[in-house]
Amino acid sequence: MTASANTLLQVKDLKVAYGGIHAVKGINLEVKEGELVALIGANGAGKTTTLKTLMGMVKPAAGEILFKNQSTAKIEAHDYVRHGLVMVPEGRGIFGRLTVEENLLMGAYWRDDKAQMANDLERVYQLFPRVKERYKQLAGTLSGGEQQMVAMGRALMSRPKLLLLDEPSMGLAPIIVQKIFEIIRMVAAEGVTMLLVEQNAKLALQTANRGYVMESGKVTFSDDAAALLANEKVQQAYLGE
Repeated sequence: MTASANTLLQVKDLKVAYGGIHAVKGINLEVKEGELVALIGANGAGKTTTLKTLMGMVKPAAGEILFKNQSTAKIEAHDYVRHGLVMVPEGRGIFGRLTVEENLLMGAYWRDDKAQMANDLERVYQLFPRVKERYKQLAGTLSGGEQQMVAMGRALMSRPKLLLLDEPSMGLAPIIVQKIFEIIRMVAAEGVTMLLVEQNAKLALQTANRGYVMESGKVTFSDDAAALLANEKVQQAYLGE
Protein backbone atom coordinates (compact mmCIF):
# COMPACT_ATOMS: atom_id res chain seq x y z
CA MET A 1 0.00 0.00 0.00
CA THR A 2 1.61 3.23 -1.18
CA ALA A 3 0.61 6.43 0.58
CA SER A 4 -0.63 9.37 -1.45
CA ALA A 5 0.59 12.90 -0.79
CA ASN A 6 -2.36 13.76 1.46
CA THR A 7 -2.27 10.55 3.54
CA LEU A 8 -2.30 11.49 7.23
CA LEU A 9 -2.29 8.01 8.75
CA GLN A 10 -0.99 4.81 7.20
CA VAL A 11 -1.09 1.43 8.93
CA LYS A 12 1.01 -1.34 7.38
CA ASP A 13 0.55 -5.01 8.28
CA LEU A 14 -0.25 -4.18 11.92
CA LYS A 15 -0.28 -7.13 14.32
CA VAL A 16 -1.16 -6.94 18.01
CA ALA A 17 -1.10 -9.79 20.52
CA TYR A 18 -2.13 -10.08 24.16
CA GLY A 19 -0.15 -13.02 25.49
CA GLY A 20 -1.06 -15.83 23.13
CA ILE A 21 -4.15 -14.11 21.73
CA HIS A 22 -3.69 -12.44 18.33
CA ALA A 23 -6.14 -9.53 18.51
CA VAL A 24 -5.06 -7.81 15.28
CA LYS A 25 -3.73 -10.00 12.49
CA GLY A 26 -1.90 -7.90 9.96
CA ILE A 27 -4.26 -5.09 8.95
CA ASN A 28 -3.64 -2.29 6.46
CA LEU A 29 -5.57 0.95 6.44
CA GLU A 30 -5.11 4.63 5.72
CA VAL A 31 -6.80 7.92 6.46
CA LYS A 32 -6.32 10.94 4.21
CA GLU A 33 -6.51 14.57 5.30
CA GLY A 34 -10.09 15.77 5.58
CA GLU A 35 -11.62 12.29 5.51
CA LEU A 36 -14.01 10.69 7.96
CA VAL A 37 -13.23 6.98 7.88
CA ALA A 38 -15.33 4.37 9.71
CA LEU A 39 -14.00 1.14 11.20
CA ILE A 40 -16.87 -1.26 11.88
CA GLY A 41 -17.20 -4.84 13.07
CA ALA A 42 -18.62 -7.04 15.80
CA ASN A 43 -17.52 -7.03 19.43
CA GLY A 44 -14.09 -8.60 19.73
CA ALA A 45 -13.13 -7.87 16.12
CA GLY A 46 -10.10 -5.84 17.22
CA LYS A 47 -11.37 -2.31 16.60
CA THR A 48 -10.61 -0.79 20.01
CA THR A 49 -7.28 -2.62 20.17
CA THR A 50 -6.40 -1.01 16.84
CA LEU A 51 -7.19 2.48 18.15
CA LYS A 52 -5.24 1.92 21.37
CA THR A 53 -2.27 0.77 19.32
CA LEU A 54 -2.51 3.84 17.09
CA MET A 55 -2.38 5.96 20.27
CA GLY A 56 0.68 4.17 21.67
CA MET A 57 -1.29 2.64 24.54
CA VAL A 58 -0.58 -0.88 23.23
CA LYS A 59 2.67 -1.91 21.59
CA PRO A 60 2.31 -3.74 18.25
CA ALA A 61 3.83 -7.17 17.75
CA ALA A 62 4.67 -6.27 14.16
CA GLY A 63 3.92 -3.77 11.44
CA GLU A 64 4.30 -0.03 11.07
CA ILE A 65 2.22 3.03 11.87
CA LEU A 66 3.00 6.22 9.96
CA PHE A 67 1.48 9.54 11.03
CA LYS A 68 2.27 12.49 8.77
CA ASN A 69 4.77 10.17 7.02
CA GLN A 70 6.71 9.62 10.25
CA SER A 71 6.82 6.41 12.29
CA THR A 72 5.03 6.67 15.61
CA ALA A 73 7.38 4.11 17.18
CA LYS A 74 9.52 6.79 18.82
CA ILE A 75 6.67 8.93 20.13
CA GLU A 76 6.00 8.54 23.85
CA ALA A 77 2.34 7.85 24.63
CA HIS A 78 1.98 11.10 26.58
CA ASP A 79 3.23 13.08 23.57
CA TYR A 80 0.70 11.86 21.00
CA VAL A 81 -1.70 14.75 21.70
CA ARG A 82 1.10 17.26 21.16
CA HIS A 83 1.70 15.69 17.74
CA GLY A 84 -1.99 16.04 16.85
CA LEU A 85 -3.13 12.43 17.35
CA VAL A 86 -6.06 12.51 19.78
CA MET A 87 -8.62 9.93 20.94
CA VAL A 88 -12.06 10.13 22.54
CA PRO A 89 -12.00 6.77 24.36
CA GLU A 90 -14.76 4.26 24.78
CA GLY A 91 -16.43 5.08 28.07
CA ARG A 92 -15.50 8.80 27.68
CA GLY A 93 -12.70 8.91 30.26
CA ILE A 94 -13.69 12.26 31.73
CA PHE A 95 -12.39 13.58 35.06
CA GLY A 96 -15.46 13.25 37.26
CA ARG A 97 -14.23 15.45 40.09
CA LEU A 98 -13.28 18.34 37.84
CA THR A 99 -15.80 20.81 36.46
CA VAL A 100 -16.95 20.64 32.87
CA GLU A 101 -14.78 23.61 31.91
CA GLU A 102 -11.74 22.19 33.72
CA ASN A 103 -12.20 18.99 31.70
CA LEU A 104 -12.31 20.97 28.48
CA LEU A 105 -9.18 22.92 29.37
CA MET A 106 -7.37 19.65 30.10
CA GLY A 107 -7.53 19.05 26.36
CA ALA A 108 -5.38 22.15 25.86
CA TYR A 109 -2.88 21.37 28.64
CA TRP A 110 0.10 21.61 26.29
CA ARG A 111 -0.94 24.87 24.60
CA ASP A 112 0.18 28.38 25.55
CA ASP A 113 -1.80 30.40 22.98
CA LYS A 114 -4.33 31.68 25.51
CA ALA A 115 -6.26 33.96 23.16
CA GLN A 116 -6.80 31.17 20.65
CA MET A 117 -7.66 28.74 23.45
CA ALA A 118 -10.42 31.10 24.54
CA ASN A 119 -11.74 31.18 20.96
CA ASP A 120 -11.62 27.39 20.77
CA LEU A 121 -13.45 27.07 24.08
CA GLU A 122 -16.19 29.35 22.80
CA ARG A 123 -16.41 27.23 19.64
CA VAL A 124 -16.84 24.08 21.75
CA TYR A 125 -19.63 25.80 23.64
CA GLN A 126 -21.28 26.70 20.32
CA LEU A 127 -21.12 23.05 19.24
CA PHE A 128 -22.37 21.81 22.60
CA PRO A 129 -24.80 24.36 24.12
CA ARG A 130 -25.76 21.88 26.84
CA VAL A 131 -22.12 21.70 27.91
CA LYS A 132 -21.98 25.49 28.18
CA GLU A 133 -25.04 25.46 30.43
CA ARG A 134 -23.21 23.12 32.81
CA TYR A 135 -19.68 24.52 32.60
CA LYS A 136 -19.34 24.95 36.40
CA GLN A 137 -20.88 21.56 37.20
CA LEU A 138 -18.77 18.57 38.25
CA ALA A 139 -18.40 16.42 35.14
CA GLY A 140 -19.14 13.22 37.07
CA THR A 141 -22.70 14.43 37.74
CA LEU A 142 -23.58 14.75 34.04
CA SER A 143 -25.66 12.30 32.03
CA GLY A 144 -23.92 9.86 29.70
CA GLY A 145 -24.72 11.94 26.65
CA GLU A 146 -23.44 15.11 28.29
CA GLN A 147 -20.24 13.34 29.33
CA GLN A 148 -19.74 12.21 25.72
CA MET A 149 -20.08 15.82 24.60
CA VAL A 150 -17.49 16.91 27.20
CA ALA A 151 -15.09 14.19 26.04
CA MET A 152 -15.47 15.30 22.42
CA GLY A 153 -15.09 18.96 23.37
CA ARG A 154 -11.94 18.19 25.37
CA ALA A 155 -10.46 16.44 22.35
CA LEU A 156 -11.28 19.38 20.07
CA MET A 157 -9.54 21.74 22.50
CA SER A 158 -6.27 19.97 21.68
CA ARG A 159 -6.63 20.98 18.01
CA PRO A 160 -6.33 17.43 16.65
CA LYS A 161 -4.89 16.70 13.24
CA LEU A 162 -6.48 13.25 13.49
CA LEU A 163 -9.34 12.56 15.88
CA LEU A 164 -10.01 8.93 16.86
CA LEU A 165 -13.54 8.28 18.13
CA ASP A 166 -14.14 4.97 19.94
CA GLU A 167 -17.83 3.99 20.16
CA PRO A 168 -19.29 7.48 20.65
CA SER A 169 -22.88 6.14 20.68
CA MET A 170 -22.32 3.44 23.31
CA GLY A 171 -24.98 3.42 26.02
CA LEU A 172 -26.75 6.54 24.78
CA ALA A 173 -30.43 7.08 24.00
CA PRO A 174 -31.25 7.21 20.25
CA ILE A 175 -32.09 10.91 20.31
CA ILE A 176 -28.70 11.69 21.92
CA VAL A 177 -26.92 9.45 19.41
CA GLN A 178 -28.44 11.45 16.57
CA LYS A 179 -27.24 14.68 18.19
CA ILE A 180 -23.71 13.32 18.69
CA PHE A 181 -23.51 12.24 15.05
CA GLU A 182 -24.89 15.58 13.89
CA ILE A 183 -21.97 17.22 15.70
CA ILE A 184 -19.50 14.69 14.26
CA ARG A 185 -20.68 15.68 10.77
CA MET A 186 -20.32 19.37 11.61
CA VAL A 187 -16.77 18.88 12.90
CA ALA A 188 -15.88 16.83 9.82
CA ALA A 189 -17.30 19.57 7.58
CA GLU A 190 -14.89 22.01 9.25
CA GLY A 191 -11.99 19.88 8.03
CA VAL A 192 -11.13 17.77 11.10
CA THR A 193 -9.89 14.35 9.95
CA MET A 194 -11.47 11.45 11.84
CA LEU A 195 -11.25 7.68 12.28
CA LEU A 196 -14.51 6.46 13.78
CA VAL A 197 -14.99 3.10 15.51
CA GLU A 198 -18.70 2.47 15.92
CA GLN A 199 -20.95 -0.55 16.51
CA ASN A 200 -23.89 1.20 14.87
CA ALA A 201 -22.52 0.26 11.47
CA LYS A 202 -25.32 1.80 9.43
CA LEU A 203 -25.05 5.19 11.12
CA ALA A 204 -21.26 5.09 10.89
CA LEU A 205 -21.28 4.35 7.15
CA GLN A 206 -23.98 6.95 6.53
CA THR A 207 -21.67 9.49 8.18
CA ALA A 208 -18.30 8.41 6.75
CA ASN A 209 -16.54 8.92 3.41
CA ARG A 210 -14.93 5.47 3.46
CA GLY A 211 -15.03 2.41 5.66
CA TYR A 212 -13.18 -0.71 6.75
CA VAL A 213 -14.84 -3.85 8.11
CA MET A 214 -12.93 -5.89 10.71
CA GLU A 215 -13.64 -9.53 11.50
CA SER A 216 -11.58 -11.55 14.00
CA GLY A 217 -8.62 -9.20 13.81
CA LYS A 218 -8.56 -8.85 10.03
CA VAL A 219 -9.90 -6.29 7.56
CA THR A 220 -12.31 -8.19 5.33
CA PHE A 221 -13.84 -5.32 3.34
CA SER A 222 -12.77 -1.77 2.54
CA ASP A 223 -14.51 0.61 0.18
CA ASP A 224 -16.37 3.90 -0.12
CA ALA A 225 -19.00 4.10 2.60
CA ALA A 226 -21.85 4.08 0.07
CA ALA A 227 -20.49 0.91 -1.54
CA LEU A 228 -20.23 -0.83 1.84
CA LEU A 229 -23.81 0.16 2.63
CA ALA A 230 -24.86 -1.49 -0.62
CA ASN A 231 -22.71 -4.61 -0.11
CA GLU A 232 -24.99 -7.63 0.51
CA LYS A 233 -22.53 -9.39 2.83
CA VAL A 234 -22.05 -6.24 4.90
CA GLN A 235 -25.81 -5.70 4.99
CA GLN A 236 -26.47 -9.24 6.23
CA ALA A 237 -23.68 -9.25 8.83
CA TYR A 238 -23.81 -5.70 10.21
CA LEU A 239 -26.79 -3.72 8.94
CA GLY A 240 -29.61 -6.06 9.91
CA GLU A 241 -30.85 -6.35 6.34
